[in-house]
Amino acid sequence: MSERRLTGIDVTPLAGVGTAVWYRPDADLPEPPAPEDVDTASEQAAFEDAVAEAEAELDAERERTAERVGEDEAAVFDAHIQFLNDPQIADGVAERIEDGLPAAHAVQETFASFIDQFAGMEGKMAERADDLRDVRDRLLRLLTDGERVDLSALPEGSIVLAERLTPSDTAQLDPDRVAGFATITGGRTSHAAIFARSLAIPAVVGIGEALEDVADGETVVVDGNTGEVVVDPDEDTAAAASESTEADVREEAVETADGREIEVAANIGTPAELAPAAERGADGVGLFRTEFLFLDRDDAPDEEEQYEAYTEAIETFPDGRVVVRTLDIGGDKPVPYLDLPDEENPFLGERGIRRSLGPDAGLFETQLRALLRADADTDVGSLAIMLPLVTTVEEVVAAETVMDRVIGDLKRDGIDAERPEFGVMIETPATAFMADELVRRVDFFSIGTNDLAQYVMAAERGNDAVADLGDFRQPAVLRAIDATTSAAEGTDVWVGMCGEMAGDPELTELLVGLGLTELSMSAVTVPAVKARVTEIDTDAASALAERALNAASKDEVIELIT
Repeated sequence: MSERRLTGIDVTPLAGVGTAVWYRPDADLPEPPAPEDVDTASEQAAFEDAVAEAEAELDAERERTAERVGEDEAAVFDAHIQFLNDPQIADGVAERIEDGLPAAHAVQETFASFIDQFAGMEGKMAERADDLRDVRDRLLRLLTDGERVDLSALPEGSIVLAERLTPSDTAQLDPDRVAGFATITGGRTSHAAIFARSLAIPAVVGIGEALEDVADGETVVVDGNTGEVVVDPDEDTAAAASESTEADVREEAVETADGREIEVAANIGTPAELAPAAERGADGVGLFRTEFLFLDRDDAPDEEEQYEAYTEAIETFPDGRVVVRTLDIGGDKPVPYLDLPDEENPFLGERGIRRSLGPDAGLFETQLRALLRADADTDVGSLAIMLPLVTTVEEVVAAETVMDRVIGDLKRDGIDAERPEFGVMIETPATAFMADELVRRVDFFSIGTNDLAQYVMAAERGNDAVADLGDFRQPAVLRAIDATTSAAEGTDVWVGMCGEMAGDPELTELLVGLGLTELSMSAVTVPAVKARVTEIDTDAASALAERALNAASKDEVIELIT
């Protein structure tokens, strides 16, 4: 039989070959007994016991995931605990039990309505449906005494196939046993995709119903570079996947073939991710998402806690640069202990620097104090402070004024604080259009392509229905990038990129040609991007960029870079 190729969404720049193993966790409940035969008191007690046991499991999984994968990935289990204890869910289950349903059936019916509600939404809210399925399945397993499939003990060389993988599922996967996974649903920002990148597991998601035609036991290649799943591969395809390994780690900085140095850094969310980034050869940190220090807790981290985190980051890269993004709250990052407004479209509302210069001004000053102290107290490395969601020159001026005031306060306290590198994220059309003005105020730009594509194309990221529009290979997005690099040309301002686009080795030549000198990405892709940089001739890259900027469609851009 000739090989069959299925196409989905590439997640990690790795390929693997192995044996298909279908994972189908959904439990079929028998028909419920007549209502008069249900002991409502014992069923309610069984539900409450299951909730308590589920919470204990989630606490343990959160701790294990934080140690193994990272704190920001582990934070998803905090959301599961919140769902588990949600009064609306508890009341819905209690009402159905009172009406004569067994606890398991009551759970299934209650969760179904909430899952349908979230699944009908867009973007990040739609992903909450998977979180609810995860919590529901956990409760059903406990209520029916079902056995949990141990995904950590799969045979070596397994390729896991599933309709979807929940956070609990993906966190179990052992990279030494699992050669890859593929799912019917999902996108690049799904929990499964995030965990795959963190665990360096080849993965392709969003394949669609065609994946159902793959049988258990078939030989399968999962190519996270191309987004393909190859069923019954021929010898050459299987050999290529078997030999496909992560590029060699290069600890030293890299240059293009004709000598232009390109900094290749890592995006991190918490200090736990620093060591893995260094181990993969990152030159430094191009994006420290500090909001993860503030999420999933009852109150904000104080100055000392932040100081320790920032000091650790700087000391992990004694010869490199650590770019710290100030608090980026709002949008899809709610914080329960802050007075966040209930906005119809939070991505266009009060988020990022807008909050730091407004309701979160106190948090902003505390964060700046911690950052500047960490910079003053370390004799190694280099700190850079970056502002999120800037849209006006006035915001930069106001933030700079706050920073200067904090520096003055620290000096009066006997701390030799100095102004570090100071820059802004380019993630809105406004900053791209105003880059020629902003260049006079800052030391660097860092292009956040996830949000830039969203705002340029008016296509909410994470919404599969408009994923094609929100692709960063759209010519309009490339022209916004070019407007930024052109504004910085001939100045001392350097331009980097910290979105998903930076971590795609297929796009490295184009980005170098557009004038970027720093690329920051998930740590798993650092070796591949460094290897690609060394092969690039900058004149050829510039010519490629010029052709891409003249393209009239995304398809034309793709044809140029493939």
